[in-house]
Amino acid sequence: MARPRYKRTGPEPEPRDEPVPVSLPHVVMDIAPDGRMTVTVDGTPYEPEPFALAWRREDFARVLDQLTAQHRSPLRVEVHEADGTTFTDIITPSTRRRPQPEPAPPPPPSRQVMPELVTLHGEGFVPGEDVGIAIVIAHGDAAPDGTIRALLTAEQANASPTREIVLLGRISGTLTIGHPE
Repeated sequence: MARPRYKRTGPEPEPRDEPVPVSLPHVVMDIAPDGRMTVTVDGTPYEPEPFALAWRREDFARVLDQLTAQHRSPLRVEVHEADGTTFTDIITPSTRRRPQPEPAPPPPPSRQVMPELVTLHGEGFVPGEDVGIAIVIAHGDAAPDGTIRALLTAEQANASPTREIVLLGRISGTLTIGHPE
């Protein structure tokens, strides 16, 4: 009995995640003179999605990407041009990239403290009148007696460098300038 002429050295190859197909899917792309393209896979027509436009030469790469993703194996591709030339190639699926990990969720908000409120008073407004509160950051309605009580956060009141707040009646034209209490 004859002895082998070589001896395998090194580690055994690692098993593959996906089995290697016994035969490769055979993709045939026929390109018409006007650029339309028909595609078959192992003799079965491969059509675009319903209501989509017919395949065209410019869809070549997209079709191959779809087929390699579906078959998860190399493809034997034949391209038959309108002038009679034929190209044959083996197309392999692109390596799968691991998706980027999801960003960490933002930390839960710390226990919120109730904001400090500032009260403003004004007089001489028309009952029910919309009264602007300047730096205009809010509006309030005048009470039936023509007064208004505007509530602002301390942060809103502090937005005014002069600490002055303006109340302006949009109907009456009444103007009150005051300082928060």
